[in-house]
Amino acid sequence: MLASCISVASVRTLTRLCSLVLVLALGLGSELRVRVRLADGLVAEEVLEADSERDAITLEFKQGDGTLVTFVVDFKQDVKIFRALILGELERGQNQYQALCFVSRLNRNEIISSESMARLRQKNPQAIRLAEDRRGLEQMTMSASVNLSRAGQLSSHIHHMCSEARNAIYTRECDVKHWLDKGVDGSIFEVLPQTAEAPGFQACHSTKDLWQPCLCTYSLRLEWYPCLLKYCRSRDTTGKGSTYKCGIKSCSKGYHFTYFVPQKQLCLWDEET
Repeated sequence: MLASCISVASVRTLTRLCSLVLVLALGLGSELRVRVRLADGLVAEEVLEADSERDAITLEFKQGDGTLVTFVVDFKQDVKIFRALILGELERGQNQYQALCFVSRLNRNEIISSESMARLRQKNPQAIRLAEDRRGLEQMTMSASVNLSRAGQLSSHIHHMCSEARNAIYTRECDVKHWLDKGVDGSIFEVLPQTAEAPGFQACHSTKDLWQPCLCTYSLRLEWYPCLLKYCRSRDTTGKGSTYKCGIKSCSKGYHFTYFVPQKQLCLWDEET
């Protein structure tokens, strides 16, 4: 039985609340493993970890093509980090894998807090979860690169997360402006060529020469994550009402990144089919 069901007064309410797939337990925990169905129909296991001390959340899963996707939320710095470790095409001269990192500002109410995440428990670990709210695809033009050696000003998590993507750490112009306004050193960032400034650059999928610069695109989707808390109402013996946390709302969200690469060889997945 789920721990958060204990405080409910009536048997009817008890039964209803215990039918929730995921609820907030009284005891603290750090890891949750959730089975989700990916866009290609395959079932993957998401690992969600909460670090209350560092006030951070990590979500990680492996896609059907072997790509390892990691998503980190740093609540202390209001920063989110996406990392993709993509298996390379050895027969085409690539390394064993290629690392990409995308860094952006965290918006309000995107995901539940690390403290709430640490309290999550699930009733049936074998069930395949479907998000209640399937949010749209967010287009993100990454117009600047981030210097790994100085990125600690943005988040202490970047160095660990993105060390393998040293020359492929990207962010948006609007995020750069936000961080500069907060006093971050501008030497962290380097502006990349974009379509408006360099109209000669083509999309990588229409570029034939593997050694030509082009605009690459990469997409990923977080199929399941707890985005909001749910609240229930109860009454004590005097009839006085109160609210308490009794569960979560789950969301799914896709991201489409566009960024400059100095050669198409670094963007072989983005090809015409």
